[in-house]
Amino acid sequence: MKSVMSPRVLFIALGVLLALAIWLSLALGPVSLPLRDTLQALLRLLGLPLGGAELAQAELILGQIRLPRTLLGLAVGAVLAVCGVAMQGLFRNPLADPGLVGVSSGAALGAAIALVVGAGQLPEAYAPYLLSACAFAGGLGVTSLVYRLGRRDGQTSVTTMLLAGIALTALAGAAIGLFTYLADDRTLRTLLFWNLGSLNGASYARLWPLLLVSVAVALWLPRRARALNALLLGESEARHLGFDVARLKRELVFCTALGVGAAVAAAGLIGFIGLVVPHLIRLLVGPDHRVLLPASALAGASLLLLADLLARLALAPAELPIGIVTALLGAPFFLYLLLRGRA
Repeated sequence: MKSVMSPRVLFIALGVLLALAIWLSLALGPVSLPLRDTLQALLRLLGLPLGGAELAQAELILGQIRLPRTLLGLAVGAVLAVCGVAMQGLFRNPLADPGLVGVSSGAALGAAIALVVGAGQLPEAYAPYLLSACAFAGGLGVTSLVYRLGRRDGQTSVTTMLLAGIALTALAGAAIGLFTYLADDRTLRTLLFWNLGSLNGASYARLWPLLLVSVAVALWLPRRARALNALLLGESEARHLGFDVARLKRELVFCTALGVGAAVAAAGLIGFIGLVVPHLIRLLVGPDHRVLLPASALAGASLLLLADLLARLALAPAELPIGIVTALLGAPFFLYLLLRGRA
């Protein structure tokens, strides 16, 4: 695939876009803040003695509401995008993403089980960690099952894996519906939040597990960029080049389940980020994973922050679930990819 933009230009453009998205996310909302007040209040939160009492309101808004929400959006968008790159590299198919192969629905099922069965029995401080662990276990279980169903005679069938992912997604959806039916009124509202996806109610307690996972995924996946490049040539060719393909696949499955599980536990089901972002970056700079992975992380973080901003402002003072916004943006793009591939 011929690139239309140099990696250096792309990273500069994505850096500017990310900075703009962060500023807009911090400054805009029911109470809009001027750029100067936003910067000064942010620096005050970092411990610098700037400004006076007139910045107290801006500091409170940023510190308690918008800063954790922005950080959550950055982490969720980045980890979903790089997990999408991993899935597309594993399946060697640009239409693969964590949602299509059942990772997201499995993670959502794990979170639903934790909410209905166990989260209410724990102190509030430990509930986010239980959600993250159960979401990871659900995502890993579904992904491992999809991978096993797609294996036959030592070979992996991409078509079988995608079909198995669709079937298990439907099964997980039915199980989530059952837990929704069994939930009480308070838990029912929380489950609705997970199913639609939202950054509303972001807190540092929900943020830290996701940040740890995001950093781990962001550090690990680029180390497998050369192996992912070799896998594009085919499994046999990658083996001849000296890569342990079976181990690589297990690591990709584990890493994707870990990242998507943490993202779902923190923000609910947010679709199409892992599909749209890697494909757009691939169109710009080609399939080299040494560029594709970090560029997708930057673009995914920017896209999710902008989608969250649209969700906040479109029906203000009400707020749209961000999963609806990403679906409205991503579904037409997915249909375009299908029609383009058929042509």
